[in-house]
Amino acid sequence: MTCSSFSLFLAAALLIAAVPGPGILYVAARTLAGGRAAGMASTFGTAFGGLVHVVAGSVGISALLLASAQLFTAVKLAGALYLIWIGWQSFRSTSSPKKMPETAPDARRAFRQGILVEALNPKTAAFFLAFIPQFIDPTSMHPGEQFVLLGSISVALNTLADATVVIMASTVRRNLTQRPGLLRRLHQGSGLFMMGLGVSLALARRPAAS
Repeated sequence: MTCSSFSLFLAAALLIAAVPGPGILYVAARTLAGGRAAGMASTFGTAFGGLVHVVAGSVGISALLLASAQLFTAVKLAGALYLIWIGWQSFRSTSSPKKMPETAPDARRAFRQGILVEALNPKTAAFFLAFIPQFIDPTSMHPGEQFVLLGSISVALNTLADATVVIMASTVRRNLTQRPGLLRRLHQGSGLFMMGLGVSLALARRPAAS
């Protein structure tokens, strides 16, 4: 890969990372609902899930996923239902004015949920397969290694953007700790938002074959 093509990739990846997308919105909602620890754990979980797609894309598994309408639908519905379930749990935990969680969600659980949310999102697979190959040197003997390298850089940049959003969202949440009523509504709103992300994923269409 030439320096010019790598520079172009880096600029494009930075721009994509800076644009708010479902990943950023998900970790923001998790942070507003559970605090900074839950948000950071979710951020690293989605990063791990993103790396799953990078590896899958490098060995051709993602291409098989996108080529099969049935498999694409099965994976996206599993991811959508999981997101909706997480959002419902968050909403239900504060359904009563006296029912606010006394402790923040377990970070390990938030990490695992982040992995599954991202790994079960076939739209991520479609993104990597559409974006990364544009910058791979076709004359190279190791295109798979190039895919993994560029994909890992993209995931790292997205993770940095997500972590920045987590810090900002946790500051907002901390400022509301003295207003339990508003904090409860914020917690419920975060749950509803995650459910909305699940519905959006369920309605996603499989990319047209090129």
